[in-house]
Amino acid sequence: MKILTRLLGKLITQGTLAIVYADGTQEVVGQPTPGWVDVRIRLTDTSAPRAILRNPELGAPECFMDGRLVMEQGTIWDLIMLVTGNTALERNTPLHEPTVLNRVAERVKHWTDGYNKRDRSRANVHHHYDLSDTLYDLFLDRDRQYSCAYFIDPETVGLDQAQLDKKAHIAAKLMLKPGQRVLDIGCGWGGMALYLNRVADVDVLGITLSEEQLKVARRRAEEAGVADRVKFELLDYRDVVGPFDRIVSVGMFEHVGVRYYREFFRACHNLLTRDGVILLHYIGRLDGPATTDAFTRKYIFPGGYAPALSEVMQASERNRLLLSDVEVLRLHYYHTLRHWYDRTVAAKDKVVALYDERFFRMWTYYLAAAASGFLYGSQAIYQMQYVRDRQTLPITRDYMAEAEARYRAMG
Repeated sequence: MKILTRLLGKLITQGTLAIVYADGTQEVVGQPTPGWVDVRIRLTDTSAPRAILRNPELGAPECFMDGRLVMEQGTIWDLIMLVTGNTALERNTPLHEPTVLNRVAERVKHWTDGYNKRDRSRANVHHHYDLSDTLYDLFLDRDRQYSCAYFIDPETVGLDQAQLDKKAHIAAKLMLKPGQRVLDIGCGWGGMALYLNRVADVDVLGITLSEEQLKVARRRAEEAGVADRVKFELLDYRDVVGPFDRIVSVGMFEHVGVRYYREFFRACHNLLTRDGVILLHYIGRLDGPATTDAFTRKYIFPGGYAPALSEVMQASERNRLLLSDVEVLRLHYYHTLRHWYDRTVAAKDKVVALYDERFFRMWTYYLAAAASGFLYGSQAIYQMQYVRDRQTLPITRDYMAEAEARYRAMG
């Protein structure tokens, strides 16, 4: 039995994975299990197993991207779910104290993940968010929300409705009043800012580091006839001038960088009015500080990092921001990514025409791997609400449900 087969055999016990090597040898690990898929892959050259063994986080996706790992039965989604499902965070195995060397290595890599000074932040944003508008139109919802949706019922609610419900869910937590001034940090293509203006009659400044997103957001505000009340600027959060009654940030905090968490919260504190409210929506970790995997760091989100709740709290507490509410969305991003993956696969010919086969394989690997993190791994969405004054909000959460129902009725 080959080394790669022996290694995978220790991991995969439910479902089967057949590996066809370049010399024609086929070896199988796991066993048929109801509810689990059976997958077969082919490794087209003798160097592929070594690449995977040497660095699984990077070697496996690069072999798939380069056509050296070919799916013969099942899809890349099936393969990733098979492997991660067998190594799920909830698996019933004994826990062991990590060695000192392992802890030091993790912290060093983790610290490097977080080095997002100004020029690097802009370059990182350009790497991902300035891709073709057509690509995002192919797999996102109509409002182009590139963040976790909110599924009331994943079986019956589609992506467009779930993204609309997400905006209502967030707006309700801001306790908005007409005429308030809102800052949207990391505004994307403007959907959240335009929504808040429409349902709550507020003025919004959206900031982004993506020139392509800025163009679209400004155009949308002009087309909606609200450019005088919903404005967008190419700005770093550290350069914004306040004050603001409300601050919202959806899917941007993952790009701040660990070293800059305290600076981020200090800026938010100083931008916020005394009776202001912040709603922070971001991808976080359920199992404590770690590192960004090598594939994501190299190909998808350079400089990106999903923090543990403990890391965020350490930074916000130091800046006199009072945590007034926190919600954990455990599976909503899995369902969101499933929609994005299916839409990308359905639009394969168009994606390949935009870029090439290698890009298509990279993108589907990214979406499938991200989805597995929310279904089996350490990923979750945190929605954290902060205030400067503990008496700013009602003492029960009833106001959120009332506002959310009102916003949903508005469509």
